[in-house]
Amino acid sequence: MHQPVLACEAIEALALRPDGVYLDGTFGRGGHSRLILEQLGAAGRLIALDRDPQAAEAARAIGDPRFTFFKAKFSDLSMVPAQVHGMLFDLGVSSPQLDDPARGFSFRHDGPLDMRMDPEAGMSAAEWLARAEEQEIRGVIADYGEERFAKQIAAAIVAARRGAPIVRTRQLADLVAQAVRTREPGQDPATRTFQALRIHVNRELEEVSLMLPRAAERLAPQGRLAVISFHSLEDRVVKRFMQSLARPEVPRRLPLRASEMPQPALRIVGRAQRASRQEITRNPRARSATLRVAERTAVTFTASPISSNNRIEPGARWRN
Repeated sequence: MHQPVLACEAIEALALRPDGVYLDGTFGRGGHSRLILEQLGAAGRLIALDRDPQAAEAARAIGDPRFTFFKAKFSDLSMVPAQVHGMLFDLGVSSPQLDDPARGFSFRHDGPLDMRMDPEAGMSAAEWLARAEEQEIRGVIADYGEERFAKQIAAAIVAARRGAPIVRTRQLADLVAQAVRTREPGQDPATRTFQALRIHVNRELEEVSLMLPRAAERLAPQGRLAVISFHSLEDRVVKRFMQSLARPEVPRRLPLRASEMPQPALRIVGRAQRASRQEITRNPRARSATLRVAERTAVTFTASPISSNNRIEPGARWRN
């Protein structure tokens, strides 16, 4: 069973109204969705998204007329109406995904080296490792895994694939263990490499950067955006995006009256929240979770296009 992380905190952060329209942008196995539905009235509505076919299968078990599911990436909000009263995004990998060897997410189980959130689309981790140049592999592991031994790991991967393709999670984990000379106590040598490949294969940071401005644009005034992230790279994107809309940049050396100053499109709600000791004891995967919440103001907001390199600080335009 998947235990939704920071469940009570996230539901409370949405400030649910019984007749509101809400989005669960990362359905997973439906833990957050079920909690939202419990607090909605007969006129309320919940939309859920997930690109995982197994999540789509789990969603069929919710026979609630107030609930609608779409198999889609959370950056694809085209089916989400304007003036939604709250949106929740849990950016982590679900326990069923991690614990299923066939999905290839975990170095703890031997299985095909896949790692795709949607196994029906895109290139698997094994396929990418078979084609990528050594410098590209090194960059992905260094940037997305923040791995100081990225050079040695990339060299070991390229040397090994000359003899046989790397198609199993255990193959890769053993290669990394041989290349990494030291590691923090309690952390497997393969942790950072597997994280990096998963982020790259699923374009996770690009998805977050695309989703955030689109989500903010569809929120009704006083609507809440709640995002749970699980590693520092994602959390940094979320934090900077919310700050950029809560404290819009003022052009330098341009004399402006107070009434002409750019007005914030978001108001940050409280501080970042993390799992309690009790929750971490029940669910160790909650230890790295961070919840950030922001509320829409009445300022008209239009999402800005993402930059061509997909490695942007999300931005926006304001119209007072």
